[in-house]
Amino acid sequence: MTYIKDKNATLKEMLVNAVHFGHFTNKWNPKMKANIWGIRANVHILDLHKTLEDLERALDFLAEQKKQGKTTLFVSTKQQSVPAIQALAKKAKQPYVTSKWIPGLLTNFNTISLRIRELKKLKQMDESGEMAKYKKKEISKFHKTIAKLENALGGVQEMSDLPDSIFVIDAVRDNIAVKEANVLGIPVVAFADSNTDPTNIDYPITANDDAIKSIKYILAQVEQVL
Repeated sequence: MTYIKDKNATLKEMLVNAVHFGHFTNKWNPKMKANIWGIRANVHILDLHKTLEDLERALDFLAEQKKQGKTTLFVSTKQQSVPAIQALAKKAKQPYVTSKWIPGLLTNFNTISLRIRELKKLKQMDESGEMAKYKKKEISKFHKTIAKLENALGGVQEMSDLPDSIFVIDAVRDNIAVKEANVLGIPVVAFADSNTDPTNIDYPITANDDAIKSIKYILAQVEQVL
């Protein structure tokens, strides 16, 4: 099923939203050669026809995931993308990581689950008033632990098992997340900018992963299938 009805209009929208701008030529990954249209002012210009093809394939996959009730973990520690990806994940009721990626979040999920349970227990104690029976110093320590765990794991606290797929904005910046997913055979959907190795991504989307306009545009397309 295709979710892009008017391809010409979509190509124009991509241009307006700077989806086609890659990185400076000295920062490129040669494995992206087939996805690059040309060079302007020492900046690689991405092939938007490839973006269109990639996007359709990724949307079909994500729509099927949604249909089957599967979980997609959204990942981006890139500051400018955090509000947009958090909003999308929350609306779709999916887990997310927008703070520092914790090594082993996927490959050592059993241990991470213990920390998630600790966070949920402490929050329940705080909300129920049970924490009041402890001394002020102990309560202060509990609150600091909650804050620390909430920052690190708040977006995945309802994730009771490994996700069925992950969606990553910047596969270079958050390469550990991609590597862990690869190790476990978890499908990866991710932006593939000109500095990205697309061979590590199951569903690469050729697109600018820096400009907030580009990020919001691609996420808006993803939102329609979630």
